[in-house]
Amino acid sequence: MLKINQLNKWYFSSLLISIFVAIPIITVFISFFETTGNYSSILKETFLYEYISNSIFLLIGVLLLTFIIGVGSAYLVSFYNFPCVNFFKWALILSFAVPAYIYAYSLTAFFENYGTAFSILKKFFGEGNYNQAIPKFDGMLGAIISISFSLFGYVYVLTRASFYYQSQNLIELGKSLGFSKQKSFFNIILPSARPAIVAGLSLVAMETLSDFGSVSFFGISTLTTGIYNAWISFDDLALANRLSFFLLIFILGLFLLENFSRKKAQYHSPSKGGFKIKSLIPLTGFKSLLAFSFCLIVFAISFLFPVLQMLYWTIMFPKHFTDLNVTQLLTNTMLLVFLSSCMLISLAFISNYGNRVSKSKFLEILTTFSISGYAIPGIILAVAFITFISWFDNNVINFFGINTIKSFFIGSILGLVLVYFVRFYSLASNGIKSGYLKINYSIDESAYLLGYSKFKTFTNIHLPYLKNSILLIGILITIEIIKELPITLIMRPFNFETFATTAYIFASQDLLEAAAAPSLFLITIASFFILITSRYILKD
Repeated sequence: MLKINQLNKWYFSSLLISIFVAIPIITVFISFFETTGNYSSILKETFLYEYISNSIFLLIGVLLLTFIIGVGSAYLVSFYNFPCVNFFKWALILSFAVPAYIYAYSLTAFFENYGTAFSILKKFFGEGNYNQAIPKFDGMLGAIISISFSLFGYVYVLTRASFYYQSQNLIELGKSLGFSKQKSFFNIILPSARPAIVAGLSLVAMETLSDFGSVSFFGISTLTTGIYNAWISFDDLALANRLSFFLLIFILGLFLLENFSRKKAQYHSPSKGGFKIKSLIPLTGFKSLLAFSFCLIVFAISFLFPVLQMLYWTIMFPKHFTDLNVTQLLTNTMLLVFLSSCMLISLAFISNYGNRVSKSKFLEILTTFSISGYAIPGIILAVAFITFISWFDNNVINFFGINTIKSFFIGSILGLVLVYFVRFYSLASNGIKSGYLKINYSIDESAYLLGYSKFKTFTNIHLPYLKNSILLIGILITIEIIKELPITLIMRPFNFETFATTAYIFASQDLLEAAAAPSLFLITIASFFILITSRYILKD
């Protein structure tokens, strides 16, 4: 029999974490009922339908493309042996290093009239009217491509990890049933990886709905651009939060739909029969060429293409490169990465384990609600946090005669890290939850019978089992924080710049060539981090 005080300890720890994450989100919900300006009625009569329809169309397009690219590439490198397969296992993750808005700049610069593609054709084939033959990737198509190739890594890394832990038993099961490779994939392999795939697609969905840089660059009117315009152009924060409310409802609907469809299905590997590491199936001839070509094309389009475009800009305009204060920008960026990663991973672990041992429906619902913070655009989440701190300072702190605390949270590294925590809590929580779904509850019960406490079970059994998940989550969090722009712009201390904010400042001044240098440093840092950790994360 488990002790009540032990249960309460884990339960209340998880409860407090979920409440903290939920506070800014609740602020957005409360703002839904505030009075808005005249722009609200104008919006309903003009652009609201366009905002919603474009957001849905963009989401569907990105989800379909990321599913095909992410699951397809993960399946190939996990189950088959072909030339350069070990290279592609980690190289495909490098797409994380490229923000969607930077990819959008590269896509436009390359294919636009008299752009890079035109220059290449002119150099090799001489003068000609090449603009008519060069495809134009702009508008909705450009946004879908830019966001998809920037975000498919979410699906790839989580699905790749799930495929790795699928045992040879599952493959032999398909053979014994007389299934073809295609039927085994759709009937056995793919369903068993469902939690990881859904977790990856959920992250893609939330990031897509929160994207501002690429959709605004391509002139796509979405809920996110509407939120930004309501606040910046019309100074109507209440309306901005109201539009954010619709994003929250949509994301919560997705979570509830998935939980309902999954019900009580279990996805952990069965303990009976043992675990057999699967052997890679060798490919030869045309099939080997197809697998190699697919992975090479994905790698080239998602990573090499934008990097080479920005490298071209940097070489053509070297002064922008030499003028950067690289040391200071690097120190600031990595400080934020370290503090935020430690907080996110440790508290997400505590929250998930608290949910696991308490089995509380209320706590599960609150946790589901709290992770919806990822759906809120960073710019609105930062403002909601500032709004709450100001209210708390004026109505609670001053009531007790204590000096203001605003300076500790607004315009400070502490406040910046806290908003990062709310924004990316879903990333850490979903990743750890996906790993926990693989651990049978019977393992916990056996540990308790052997005299293990909850804490000892957590440290001695769960942490070692989930170490690969921790590293994967660490990479995802690192890349997200390095690329994060709106939160950093609003919450950062005075004169505190990162590579992302520096690139934005140049881009906002129409100096895309100058933005290339800090963007290139951003990608280099992220790529280096991936390179030194991929051997431990994706090892077979």
